[in-house]
Amino acid sequence: MKRTTIIALMMLFGISFSKAQTSPTAEDKIHSFVSIKNPPTFPGGMAAFYKFLGENIKYPEQAKKENIQGTVFVSFVIEKDGSVSNVKTVRGLGAGTDQEAERVLGLSPNWVAGTLDGKPVRVKYNIPIKFANKTAK
Repeated sequence: MKRTTIIALMMLFGISFSKAQTSPTAEDKIHSFVSIKNPPTFPGGMAAFYKFLGENIKYPEQAKKENIQGTVFVSFVIEKDGSVSNVKTVRGLGAGTDQEAERVLGLSPNWVAGTLDGKPVRVKYNIPIKFANKTAK
């Protein structure tokens, strides 16, 4: 009988601990930029965002040497305060391009936060960043 009681208590504690650790609050939920009416905006719009990227990306030397060209796909989260976080390469090229894309996104100025029902929310973006070596022959 004691053994059954101990096992039952252990199961109850295990269930309560797992629920507490895995259920994110509504405040922590990350929304997709396509799923909300008022997504975050970069100061000056997306054209200004891509201009910012173009002015700040430095073509990695290793990528130049190996003539690596193509697109790096990166995801990031715009937080409720407009800051950029959780920058990660989803599909990369290597030769330093992935790290460079992540570095530049980390330099981004704050965005205007996205809102849902009038409250700021966390929003995830996935974007392509193209690397083209203009000096390649």
